[in-house]
This record gives sequence, C-alpha cells and structure tokens, in this order.
Amino acid sequence: MTPPVIVLGPLVPVLIVIGTGIVVLLLDLLPPRDSKAHLGTLALAGLVGALLTAMMRWGAGGRAFRDMVVLDQLALFFHVAITYAAALVILLSVDYLRRTGAESGEYYALVLFSTSGMLLLSAAGDLIIVFLAVELMSLSLYVLSGLFTLRREGPEASMKYFLLGVFASAFLLYGIALIYGATATTNLDRIAAAVAGRPHDRLFLVGLGLLLVGLGFKVSSVPFHMWVPDVYQGAPTSVTAFIATGSKAAVFAVLIRLIVAAFRAFQADWVTVLWILAALTMTVGNVVAVAQSNLKRMLAYSSIAHVGYMLVGLVAGGTPGAAAVLFYLLAYVFTTVGTFGVITMCERAGHEAVEVDDYAGLARRSPALALALSLFLLSLVGIPPLAGFVGKFYVFGSAVRAGYLGLAVIAVLNSAIAAYYYLRVIVYMYMREPADDAAAYAPSFAGALALTIALVGIVLLGVAPAPFADLAQAAVAPLLR
Repeated sequence: MTPPVIVLGPLVPVLIVIGTGIVVLLLDLLPPRDSKAHLGTLALAGLVGALLTAMMRWGAGGRAFRDMVVLDQLALFFHVAITYAAALVILLSVDYLRRTGAESGEYYALVLFSTSGMLLLSAAGDLIIVFLAVELMSLSLYVLSGLFTLRREGPEASMKYFLLGVFASAFLLYGIALIYGATATTNLDRIAAAVAGRPHDRLFLVGLGLLLVGLGFKVSSVPFHMWVPDVYQGAPTSVTAFIATGSKAAVFAVLIRLIVAAFRAFQADWVTVLWILAALTMTVGNVVAVAQSNLKRMLAYSSIAHVGYMLVGLVAGGTPGAAAVLFYLLAYVFTTVGTFGVITMCERAGHEAVEVDDYAGLARRSPALALALSLFLLSLVGIPPLAGFVGKFYVFGSAVRAGYLGLAVIAVLNSAIAAYYYLRVIVYMYMREPADDAAAYAPSFAGALALTIALVGIVLLGVAPAPFADLAQAAVAPLLR
C-alpha cells in the first residue's frame, strides 16, 4: 500500500513560528536567568522568518492535508498582517515586561503559539481546522491575559476571558456539528457545493448561526462583547495590543472565507443579521467609550466600534467589500499596536499610566511621545492623510456602492461620535497643565523602534494606499470567481 504524500509547504510559516516557540521554551531552562531579552530576540527572529516566508510565497500558494489547509492569497495577506502585529508586540514587550516585573520565557513562547494558531486559522479550509486553530490561539491568550499575578485585575481578566471563551467555543462546535449533519462534510469547498442547490436548508442555517455566534465572541461584536473592557484593562498592555489586532485579523479571515466566499449563496439569509450587528456594534462601542476615563477601557470600546466598521464591509460583500476589510485591518493593526505601544512606554509614579488624566501635559514632558499618540488617535478618528481615513473611505464606499446607504450614514455618524473621545486625549496632552506626578516617558529602544515602524505604516498606507489596496483586491478576487 502506497503511503499518503504529506505536503508541508503550505504550513511552513506556521511551522517556523511553532518551532521557534518550542526552542524558546527549551532555552528558557538555561542561563542567564536574570534576563529574558535574548528570548525576545529569538521570538522576533522567528516571526520575521515567517513573515519573509509568507512574502516569498505570494502567488505560489498550495493546499495540504486534503484541502484542510489552504495557503492562498487571502491566507498570505493575513499571514503578513498577523506576523507584523506579533513582531511589533514582541518589540514593545522587551522593556515593558522588565519594568513591570512580568518578564518570563513563557510569555514569548505563548505569544508564538498563539500566533501559530492565528496563522493556521487564516489558512483554514475545513471547519475542523477552524476549531483547532481557534483553540490554539485562544488558550494561549487566556494564559497571557493573567500574566500579572501580583495584580488583582490580571487573574480576574484571565478567568472571565476563559469562561466566556469556553462558552463561545461550545456554540462554535455545535454549529460545526449541525453543518456537518446538513452537508455530510466539514470541508468549506464541499459544503458550498452541497448547499448550492438548496439555499433555504434550515439545519444548515441554524448551524451557520451558531458558527457566527462563536466567531462573534472572538471578534467582540455586539452582543458578544462583554468580556472586552475587563480583559483589555486587566491584561498586560502588550497582550492587550495582541488581542486587539492579531486575533481579530485571524477571525475576520475566517469570516471572509465563510460568508463572503463559501456561503455567499445564503447572502439573503445572513446579510440582514450582519447589517443589524454592524450598526449595533459600532454604535454601542462608540457611545460607551465616551464615558470612559480609563484609557485602556476606552480603547476596548473603541476596538468594538472598529469591528462594527469592518462588519460594514462584510455586509457590502463582493470583492470591493472584502478587499476594503483587508485594507482596513492592515491599517488597524499598525494604528492599534502603536496606540497601545505608547501606553506601554508611559509611567506615572512608577506605575503604568492608564487614566486619561495621567496624560495631562504629556506634550511638555515628552513631545515626541505625545506627537506619536496624537497621530495614532487621529488615524483612529479617520483624519486624512493617515491610514484610518483611507480604510474608512474604502469600507464606507463599498457599502454605498452595494446599496447600503443607510448603514454607511450610521457609520459616518459613529465616526463623528468617536472623534470626541479620541480628541479629548489630545486636548489633555497639549492643553492641560500636568500634575507633579503626571505620565512621563519610560525609555525603551525596542519600543521606540516598534512605534517608528507603526508610524511609518499609518503614514504610508494613508499617503500611498493604492499598492496595498491592489494587494487586498488580488487576495480576495480568486475566492469570488
């Protein structure tokens, strides 16, 4: 009997990240014990290797394990975005963990293992791989959220994240079971072929609904968002940046592959639900963010609102809508990592500066840091010529062209609401008198490098968006032929 041929080429970026994580764990057993910076350097090298591998494979994807893993243009685009996010988080973590007393080899290994789950999720061609990748990603994030065992908020955030995450995983798994019952397969291509001739299969629709509930939790859309503010506030800020960017990008890769491509025959059934979810998500996120005085909680609700904007692109559907979501995610990754990166580099009285009041007068104490935070916040608002403006222009424009003018108007009004709480932070930095113990810059070469990369990213995407928009188009177009 001829043994089956095992093709590992499409898994090379994932294997590089997993292998680096294992090596980090092994080296953590060896000296030096007083510093883990060398482990951070190794983790960063592994992520750069995976990033370069993904870039080199552009246009030459592949499939593995009987189409359970699909390394196409969409997966490679998300590979680049996710590895960029993880690499920037590692840079932010090196000095931040040492200052906060949470430096450990396990941290870098868990970041790598979670990244491997995100990469696998973006290349999932089968619902079984979707579930396994979601769990690999989530289990590592649960532990990372509670890394600060000396702070009450850390273990509490980790426990809330874990309990609600398990609940959402049950919905996800039950939805997969119902879809299998309706189609006798878990492969996305074969599911699409099986339901193409029966667009109103009730069992399949119930399974798809449960699947969207599970993924809705992971992406923090309303009404599955209740865990977000507590986890963002309690987790280490570098971990918060990772949850807000990498995990969202990976789940949106699955959503695009599922509802925009594989299940587009059911568009009439899910588009109304997504319309309502998009409107509620951005409205709830922005309205509640206005009342927040803690900067991390404010950014938590802000991230919920941005999920609503990206759902607008999914509602629009087709190549323009899906490509707009990809561009928006890329801009969101650079902007959000940069915003949380500034927080990791600000201290007040020896503690992390997380209250809006802490940033009063920051422009006088650290003008470069205040300018960086201002640019990131202006990008989140959507002020030209930064990346956030172009991302919103593409997403809202795709909704208008698809005939969803009302949803686009709601999105624009929400952007106006968001301007209040983003600009409030800028007003504090430049127009308020600083207290004696106000926030000040905590020196970090690696952190400054991460912020510089993020700033270059948001300016480049804002000033010259065409090449990146073309790449996003090229990533989704083959799925919709």
